[in-house]
Amino acid sequence: MEQSGPNNQPAPSRRAFLGTTAAIGAGAMVSPLATAAPWEKVGPVPPKLIPETMGTPMNFPKEIPLFKQAFRNWSGGIQIDELWTCQPETTDDLVILANWAAEHGYAIRARGYSHNWSPIVVTPDSNLDTNVVLLDMTEHFTSMEMTAVSPAAVTVQAGASMEALLTYLEDEGYGVTSCPAPGDLSVGGVLAIDGHGTGIPADGEQRESGQTYGTISNRVLSMTCICWNHKNDRYELMRFNRQHPDMAAMLVALGRTIVVEVELRVEENHNLRCESWVSLSANELFAAPGSSGSTIESFLESSGRIEAIWYPFTSNPWLKVWTVRSSKPFWAREVDSPYNYPFSDNLSEEVSDLIAQIMDGSPGLTPQFGQLMATVTTWGLLFDNAYDLWGPSKNLLLYVRPTTLRVTANGYAILTRRSDVQRVIHEFVEQYETNLQAYAEAGKYPINGPMEIRVTGLDDPMHTELTDACDATLSAVVPCQDHPEWDCAVWLDLLTVPGTPWSGDFYAELEAWMFENYSGDYATMRVEWSKGWGYTSDGPWTSDDIIQNFVPQSLSSGRPAKANWASATNQLKDLDPHDIFRNPFLEKLMP
Repeated sequence: MEQSGPNNQPAPSRRAFLGTTAAIGAGAMVSPLATAAPWEKVGPVPPKLIPETMGTPMNFPKEIPLFKQAFRNWSGGIQIDELWTCQPETTDDLVILANWAAEHGYAIRARGYSHNWSPIVVTPDSNLDTNVVLLDMTEHFTSMEMTAVSPAAVTVQAGASMEALLTYLEDEGYGVTSCPAPGDLSVGGVLAIDGHGTGIPADGEQRESGQTYGTISNRVLSMTCICWNHKNDRYELMRFNRQHPDMAAMLVALGRTIVVEVELRVEENHNLRCESWVSLSANELFAAPGSSGSTIESFLESSGRIEAIWYPFTSNPWLKVWTVRSSKPFWAREVDSPYNYPFSDNLSEEVSDLIAQIMDGSPGLTPQFGQLMATVTTWGLLFDNAYDLWGPSKNLLLYVRPTTLRVTANGYAILTRRSDVQRVIHEFVEQYETNLQAYAEAGKYPINGPMEIRVTGLDDPMHTELTDACDATLSAVVPCQDHPEWDCAVWLDLLTVPGTPWSGDFYAELEAWMFENYSGDYATMRVEWSKGWGYTSDGPWTSDDIIQNFVPQSLSSGRPAKANWASATNQLKDLDPHDIFRNPFLEKLMP
């Protein structure tokens, strides 16, 4: 019986699919490979024993295991061979470490799964001579329990992974509206950078108890942290509820505290259907506002939850559309576990070979690489029977494994009206294509990864269902009081392999255009903390103007004086007067 491909396209056999990818890869061969692919799985790095002759940090608490360990962030952009690392086992250990750091001039930085791009944990020039000790929270701070049922809430320690949390919630009959796609993120790490997923209410959809369409930080009801107690003149374990004024800064603290545990509002679990579309052109999906046909706006109206992934120099994006469905649609495949796109988690030899050649001095192969990835996606969806999936929310919301492409990414949130979402996307796509073509005509190919587009709501504190809950002041999607009509955020990312020539220039030019375009009464732009931003030709986080001016202004405009950038940074300073939770990047960002 003849198979049909995604969206009823004719399907080749598996042999034909492999032949197609091999042909694209072979046609691009220009030189034998001398090195491995530039992205590989970066697994846990075993701790190293400390020689007896080697000096350790002065008077480090003997009861807490200390070792040397390499640090690698997600993209490999930050790679440090050895850093002092420890594994505290109790909250008493955390208090001891904080007061030791204050007394001896050290910084302590919580470390989760290192699935992050930006230098908010450690900076690239950190080493054993740097007065910093990482605290691995993933070993001993992982407990969780339901603490309320109507409305529902869960208390979870900061070192637990998002996959473990969502699995626990599923077993208890609960879940979340949306969340980041990787499961290997610590809860504390997600809160530090206002981690998010994708989704707004579909037309006619009413928010249910426990739901929020903003970031995970907006779910926080209370938080237990290590902070300075001015009355006792020492760092202590302190608990804050969502109404406490200091919580406004700690909800997205960029690692400026040690989060121990949090109580989160959760909701009744839902079954989701996730359909993948590869038959729609970018011209149709990203058309000008008011256009008819299958636009992003049309899918938001019908389903509310979308993600577009578009490889450069290709015609059709990969569009994922999630819809709440209590019962399984006839054609959908029921899934009982997450990560249902194995073709994107395990790179073929052809893909690895081609990107290696691009990085080895053949950037002109970038269009062929984009076409190869689009082909792999199209038929991978078919052969993995993954273009129409249905099941409990966790199994559809988690879909990125540590083995997927190790790329760097810029990231921004554009706040706007729901009615202007299509306009935001259309203008961005037009400018991106214009710049990409201009670079290509000059023989430059700075972007070899996909564009990613998601849409969320804002962080509305009313969704906590608590009276007088505070805003998440440093969240990229904290509402603007002078523009209450802005109710959505369009998250825009461009991915490329680290070290791709001219990428810094490309990102800087596009970022400058975005700052100017998304301003005024139409929209505003904020940076995504975990991704790249503040570009110059030297790369991300190198523009003093962006770091010292634009970022503070973007989180001050339209915000009350008691809940803006200045107030949040002052709160964090007051909770950490000895600067034990800072690093050189944060010192520049928050002087």
